[in-house]
Amino acid sequence: MTPAGPRRAPRAERLRLAVERDGARCVWCGRGFGPLAPPTREHVVPRAKGGPSWLENEVPACRRCNAERGHRGVVEWLEECTRRGWEPDSAAVERSLDALAAAIAERGGQRRARAYVAAQLRRLRR
Repeated sequence: MTPAGPRRAPRAERLRLAVERDGARCVWCGRGFGPLAPPTREHVVPRAKGGPSWLENEVPACRRCNAERGHRGVVEWLEECTRRGWEPDSAAVERSLDALAAAIAERGGQRRARAYVAAQLRRLRR
């Protein structure tokens, strides 16, 4: 972690911190990480939708889930994962959204991401 905090940490360090925080399993399918399924950084709010590369916006995911989710919404992808018979860690995803909302409120900016986070949290809590 750098003096500026975890959001300024290099990519590999943020991935390590995300795995440490959320566990050594894919948050979407529940598959454990190992040599054949290495972890990747998954942006909860996709970069294409204004999501920052902050630790609060990153969760560990397997490559398959990271690639297949694309730019789909959080709730939509959680429903798809459940439909496929996987066991997504919706609590970790919700914690990440809450942490990101708090980080945006504290640091400011992220206009597009702020609205996306609020909408996804509303849908998740229905």
